[in-house]
Amino acid sequence: MAEAANISEKGALVRPPSIAESVHQRIYERIMALEIPPGARIPIDGLSRDLNVSQTPVREALTRLEREGLVRKAHLIGYSASPQLTHKEFDDLYKFRLMLEPESARQACLKLTPETLADIEAAAADMEKGEQPVDRNSRYSRFARADAHFHDEILKVADNATVRQALNDQHIHLHIFRLMFHTRVTQEALEEHEQLLAAFRAGDPDAAYKAMHDHISFSHDRLVAAFE
Repeated sequence: MAEAANISEKGALVRPPSIAESVHQRIYERIMALEIPPGARIPIDGLSRDLNVSQTPVREALTRLEREGLVRKAHLIGYSASPQLTHKEFDDLYKFRLMLEPESARQACLKLTPETLADIEAAAADMEKGEQPVDRNSRYSRFARADAHFHDEILKVADNATVRQALNDQHIHLHIFRLMFHTRVTQEALEEHEQLLAAFRAGDPDAAYKAMHDHISFSHDRLVAAFE
């Protein structure tokens, strides 16, 4: 029997997630929560039994996670969780971000329209509100995706496809959130986002540059303790 659709609070029809989407989400949450440790092999047959699904949606989920940078596939070995960032890789990623994201915030501020500002504000609000997660793991992993979406909305408005692709190819937010799973998801990050939004609302490109620069620098300082 097909799964019944749910009705949202607004009365709209909400279809349940597909099996493939559900399997992807469950594996993603395990990787982000370090239940599947960095570098660990991910046997398809074992996951299939554990999740009580066929191997097909597991393969589809792992292929998608490989595109997202959280899983690697090796010939004759199969899938494994991507290794954790080294200290140097972590520092290099943050240097890379500081080269590109503050200027992208400045450019976004210069190009903002009421509509694109509303999109950025909606992405920021989703980090604090959004769909209610069922447990700590899903809450944490949803926050990671929402954070990536917020930063990508700014890059979209900045309208430099090369910069946006370069940052997205690094899967930065997913990797750095794995580092901090056992620390708090900081209120400071949300407050820093608010400083950035204030600059956008004021139409102040220099303040937007500084707010993004400060946010990335503070994020680095919060996370570097993971290597100590």
